[in-house]
Amino acid sequence: MHDSQPVIRPLDASTLPDFLHFFDHDAFADNPRWAFCYCQFLYVDHNQVNWKARTLDENRTAACDRVGAERMRGHLAWLDGKVVAWCNAAPRPMMHSFDDQPVADADRIGMIGCFVVAKPYRRRGLARALLRAACDAFAAQGLVCAQALAQRNAGSEAENHFGPLAMYLSEGFVVQSEDDDGVVVLRKSL
Repeated sequence: MHDSQPVIRPLDASTLPDFLHFFDHDAFADNPRWAFCYCQFLYVDHNQVNWKARTLDENRTAACDRVGAERMRGHLAWLDGKVVAWCNAAPRPMMHSFDDQPVADADRIGMIGCFVVAKPYRRRGLARALLRAACDAFAAQGLVCAQALAQRNAGSEAENHFGPLAMYLSEGFVVQSEDDDGVVVLRKSL
């Protein structure tokens, strides 16, 4: 018997061991090239950190430190008693990779960073459930909008890590802009 509905909880000190187990074993089983990230990419200022030189151990330790200091947020989804999906979602000021793209209302924006769903659990609505939980958490924190990125012409599941454009549109997000590479910026009022 399989759980039909995911259990979704925020990342915090109590769920950190489950987050680490997911990233240590299942998150990137079909995309090992990204396994070193531990969802730290958006939390660093790329003008100050050489991302390509970062190691798995550095990122794993940074994730633990950030969770302990409440400077990393997101949501985990459990099915059948284990974590099978993750959504990186935090107030925009926590995500220092956006520091060089200032916006006037940054302190009022919740940023949807990326999704990681274990391959056997994809296409079951987990990203959508995580997106809804993230938006609800942003609203509870007093943030006024959620912002997300999507790749219009994602050619693989890995390239779709920001989340599918169609999912955002169906959840009430509105396109704000699009660059020449097909990266779409979306927003939703909360």
